[in-house]
Amino acid sequence: MSKKTASSCERNQQVILDQLTRLLSDRQGVLEIGSGTGQHAVYFAPHLAHLTWHTSDTVDNHASIEAWMAECPSENIRSPFVFLFGEQAWPEVEIDAIFTANTTHIMPKEAAKLMMEMIAVNLPKGGLFCQYGPFNVDGEYTSEGNRDFDLHLEKEGCGGIRNISELTVWGKGLQLIEKIPMPANNFLLVWQR
Repeated sequence: MSKKTASSCERNQQVILDQLTRLLSDRQGVLEIGSGTGQHAVYFAPHLAHLTWHTSDTVDNHASIEAWMAECPSENIRSPFVFLFGEQAWPEVEIDAIFTANTTHIMPKEAAKLMMEMIAVNLPKGGLFCQYGPFNVDGEYTSEGNRDFDLHLEKEGCGGIRNISELTVWGKGLQLIEKIPMPANNFLLVWQR
């Protein structure tokens, strides 16, 4: 079976959608960076039928994304393409928004930095970047659970939880317009170019 399931997607998809419904109400195209299992795309897209949802991830996740799309078809979702920062050029898709969930802390630090830099250059003027996940505030963990999670990420060879101030420096040209507290010590950061 190609379809994968992430319990975190099941837990957070409605609270994220509540925010995206408001934030993306006037948008036409969204690039999802790191579509993972595909669960978020098939959950969000039918509720945001006015826009086109472009999925992207490493090739090993494409089968799961396609399986979810086959099970929960929606006319406004596009098949995944490979997009890795530092390996592919910026994709040629028409977008005015970007969404990513639980990717920034998985990426190596260099890739997270490159992501912020590339979005700051390639997102159209006025475009939004909605970035969901755990983040540190003023260099501090927001919970003991996040501290423990960061130690786990380090052992797994991931980049780790990033400081919001660090992202702000990397994303020169992006303005952090909202920092929305979310369940389980996460945030939805909303950046605008």
